[in-house]
Amino acid sequence: MGMWSIGVGALGAAAVALLLANTDIFLSKPQKATLEYLEDIELKTLGKEPRTFKAKELWEEKGAVIMAVRRPGCFLCREEAADLSSLKPKLDELGVPLYAVVKEHIRTEVKDFQPYFKGEIFLDEKKKFYGPQRRKMMFMGFVRLGVWSNFFRARNGGFSGNLEGEGFILGGVFVVGSGKQGILLEHREKEFGDKVNPVSVLEAARKIKPQTLAPEGK
Repeated sequence: MGMWSIGVGALGAAAVALLLANTDIFLSKPQKATLEYLEDIELKTLGKEPRTFKAKELWEEKGAVIMAVRRPGCFLCREEAADLSSLKPKLDELGVPLYAVVKEHIRTEVKDFQPYFKGEIFLDEKKKFYGPQRRKMMFMGFVRLGVWSNFFRARNGGFSGNLEGEGFILGGVFVVGSGKQGILLEHREKEFGDKVNPVSVLEAARKIKPQTLAPEGK
């Protein structure tokens, strides 16, 4: 009876742990970014002669859609990148650029990501786009049913990837208006493969009001 009780108790504890891991109780709550916070982020181009600039250059005139990529080699991130890229023709009609930021530049990871993402990609070495409060999902993610559902969805969609690079710091997607219009959409990944809704991205992009240049001489 003693061993039987221990076994039942262990199974019960495992069941409770699994149940709790599939709630949002232990998920860190994201802290909303302010426009001022995003504007001051330093980004770097990935060309032969890297240039460092303030992130506000990306949206100052026309606004922007920006993906903070958790890991370029992740097949779930590649799936989301492809979803956002499917909006590119409509974003072009609106005059809204599509960008991505990565937190590290490892070997050919960014180059291998580019077939999935149809916008320019920049390096965020200080991982500011993943803040203000940087959140991680560790191995708990692999017992969440939602994550496994996302895995199967992406695999069935034909996406594949690798294990290169840091992949625990969660990413997100921003739609930022021009000038001081502000952040029109902020999607924070709550678990691996928690994609932004492309319809919401497009709705937010349609609210962007491009900056008009003042006539010369005035």
